[in-house]
Amino acid sequence: MKYADYIREIEIDSLWSGRKHIRWTLDRHVNILSGVNGVGKSTILNKVVTPLLVSRGKVDYENGVRLVLSPDDADAVRFDVIRSFDRPLINHEMTARLDFKIATELDLQIFNLQRRYLDYQVNLGNRIIQVLQSGGADAAAKAQEMSAGKQLFYDIVDSLFADTSKHIIRTENEIRFDQMGEVLTPYQLSSGEKQILVILLTVLVEDQQPCVLFMDEPEVSLHIEWQKVLINNIFRLNPNVQVILTTHSPAVIMDGWTDRITEVSEITI
Repeated sequence: MKYADYIREIEIDSLWSGRKHIRWTLDRHVNILSGVNGVGKSTILNKVVTPLLVSRGKVDYENGVRLVLSPDDADAVRFDVIRSFDRPLINHEMTARLDFKIATELDLQIFNLQRRYLDYQVNLGNRIIQVLQSGGADAAAKAQEMSAGKQLFYDIVDSLFADTSKHIIRTENEIRFDQMGEVLTPYQLSSGEKQILVILLTVLVEDQQPCVLFMDEPEVSLHIEWQKVLINNIFRLNPNVQVILTTHSPAVIMDGWTDRITEVSEITI
């Protein structure tokens, strides 16, 4: 598979029962879908994401959804999906077999991200070792630069959680927090804290590769100050990401993103 840098256009043959043809030309970086409840924002995202999940990123044009990719000869998309609603999991038998107390969808996302975070650290460590073994005069500086993304992630999370005296324990292989001497797992966080952790950790483990990030109402449970800096923090961690999101919150877009809003009516034929 040749992966795309980003999606240039989304075309959907039918949004509901043969009605509403959708054609949406996308910005390279930020795309915000707006509209009243029930107009089809989440449906548009789900129409795009569902076949990508089935095919693991391979673009299939036989499902009524056409993606125009850049470059033109790309045939697959690296993507991540953020589920923001902290609903209880239905499959209690599955969660009972897991080592941690995983009761909600955000818990399950965190559990899966911990595995990806370990892989990310191993890959990063191998690259740093290769640079240091090269023995160049600037090897140490290059190694430090390579680890800057992880350090930035720690700094951003610590800054957001500062009011509750939580900070990431940087010597742990998995994400753990210290709160005034008590060690906390991510599953002990509030819904809003879990949600912002899921978003930022997802972006970190993309390892600055071109990737499409789908988010349906990511502001749910987030403090308004966290909403304001959400998009900027995403791009600080991965400047190569393309964000496609739905929102009802003015705070998400107030920091320079109002020109990236698209109403569903504007892309409906």
